[in-house]
Amino acid sequence: MQVTWDPQKARANLMKKEYDFSKAKRGAVVPQPGKTRITIYLDDQVLEVFRDRADAAGRGYQTMINEALREYLGRSREPVDADTIRRIVREELRKTG
Repeated sequence: MQVTWDPQKARANLMKKEYDFSKAKRGAVVPQPGKTRITIYLDDQVLEVFRDRADAAGRGYQTMINEALREYLGRSREPVDADTIRRIVREELRKTG
């Protein structure tokens, strides 16, 4: 018995001729409570490092970026003001001579 593949018939069995998207919503299929989708520009090298580390760890790179930001926010208790910046610059200039 010879079986032949007919792509037309296969497509007809899998796909409808038309789909109704009038009630469709854009964005994630399952909304994530407590999270907001944003667009952000990151340096290519920074993104590449996060992707490589995420691949090696078997995790998502966006999750790792989120964790890194949370860690930074946990260490940085107060916003940096102009006086603090001036003090740091003076200290660094003294070190270099």
